[in-house]
Amino acid sequence: SNESSEDEAQIKWEEQQIKKAVKLSQETYDDASLRKSQPAKPKFDPSVSLPPVNLEIVKKRLTERITSLQDVHRAHQREYEKYMEDIESSKMTVQELEKSSEAALNYKFYRAMKTYVENLINCLNEKLKYINDLEVAVHVLLQQRAMRVLKRRQDELKNESAYIQHLTSGNDKPTNGGLEGDEKTQLLEMCEHRRTCRRRVRECSGEADHREGMSSDDELTPTEVTEFQKSKDNVLEDSKKVFEDVHADFCDIRKILLKFQEWKEKFPDSYCDAYISFCLPKLLNPLIRVQLINWNPLEQNFTELEEMPWFRAVEEFCDAGNVSESKRDDDPDQEVLPRVIEKTILPKITAFVKTVWDPLSTSQTKNLVRLCNNIFEKQVLSKSECSRAKEDLINMVVLRMKKSVEEDVFIPLYPKSTVEDKSSLCSKFQERRFWSAVKLLSNVLLWDGIVREDTVRDLGLSKLLNRYLLLNLLNTPPGPDNIEKCSKVVACLPERWFQDLKSGSTLPELRNFCQHLLQCACTLHKNNHSDETKEVLLLLVKVKALHVVEDFIEEYKLEHLKSMI
Repeated sequence: SNESSEDEAQIKWEEQQIKKAVKLSQETYDDASLRKSQPAKPKFDPSVSLPPVNLEIVKKRLTERITSLQDVHRAHQREYEKYMEDIESSKMTVQELEKSSEAALNYKFYRAMKTYVENLINCLNEKLKYINDLEVAVHVLLQQRAMRVLKRRQDELKNESAYIQHLTSGNDKPTNGGLEGDEKTQLLEMCEHRRTCRRRVRECSGEADHREGMSSDDELTPTEVTEFQKSKDNVLEDSKKVFEDVHADFCDIRKILLKFQEWKEKFPDSYCDAYISFCLPKLLNPLIRVQLINWNPLEQNFTELEEMPWFRAVEEFCDAGNVSESKRDDDPDQEVLPRVIEKTILPKITAFVKTVWDPLSTSQTKNLVRLCNNIFEKQVLSKSECSRAKEDLINMVVLRMKKSVEEDVFIPLYPKSTVEDKSSLCSKFQERRFWSAVKLLSNVLLWDGIVREDTVRDLGLSKLLNRYLLLNLLNTPPGPDNIEKCSKVVACLPERWFQDLKSGSTLPELRNFCQHLLQCACTLHKNNHSDETKEVLLLLVKVKALHVVEDFIEEYKLEHLKSMI
């Protein structure tokens, strides 16, 4: 048993030793394999030489590296932009696809608008003939009345001149072209009766600054007035029936413009592409002319354009775009109202000027001038550099004034012995004709600022003043009558003409007139009329003839009058 236990202990010890040996050999193997797997560290050999390194080489390599990175960045940037464009294109495609669902509604709107416009145009084309006929009828009535007044005035002037010439000549035979006997006397009595009636009216109204010959003398007989008004009322009654069988959508300007405004708000691009702003003035022309059938700008208290329904409707349409945030600075709808005025209103005014306006009528001329100033200043015309309608109107105004100067101005010259008596027929007739020419001068000069200044000065000063009025002034003795006439002439002259005169000399067209005033001042001073002399000198100062006044004061030693210069 002892031996067996020793053997077992021996065996255990041997096993333990074997295990230790196996373990030690395994660790040795693992260390060897680990050493084999790790690369051997290079050993620095000081005998090996490195390439030379300097700052330029480093800078060059860094620059090449930066350039390479920038190229890569640009490539990435282009790729990014391409992706962004693809995104925007995709968004637009999505929007188009979303809108495609409204195509049916858009088509329905355009179809309805096309039908409406076609019906509107057909309606207006059908009514256009009636509108033209009514417009012509009213204009013919006004033209006939104007021609009747003009002919009567010219006939009375001719007959009265012939009658006075017949009396002064002492010839018992009637003058050629004159009327004979009771008929001539009756016409002259009627003319004097109308003159007396107007004089009484002026006395009742307290109008003091008036002279015989400055009245319009445009009264019609009661029969003529009744016939004219009856014919005009018939035309106006017919004008109310033009659109009585038409729905309001096709004859109410405001409702028509609302249709086009809806189009503009929904589809502004197609609205502009269709040039609606250019078409509207022509489309509205017949409707506006119907409202203007009873409009006469030559009459007192005529209706202003701004107060008419069509004007307010078009003005609201033009201003509607100002509220919209999407309104552009060059919105073509802003030109609708100016084009309506240019295409419809100005031609109508030109027609009045051509056949109805009487340049000798101060009331008509003032109304016409006020209307033109309102249109040309407040209502700006089309932005086009040249307005043909405006030129036609101004040219017609000049033509009518030239005709009036040639046909309506007549100042007879009688011997001094026949006009010394202020109550004589010759003296009264000559005075009336002078003041009538002064009235025409005043009316012509009212157009300053509208008609070109050189044209107004030629008509008013060269033709009227120097050719007609000055001749009468030269034959009028210096005194209160002469001063009154000269003062009235100076009062007609626009002050604007003399504002920029710095040379001390007046206008070239006024030199003869100033010379006449100087002669009057000399005569009055020699006759010891100091107050009247001062009045004449003040007239010379008003027309800026300062050198003439200075020479006069220096010549006659009137230093106390230097303060007026």
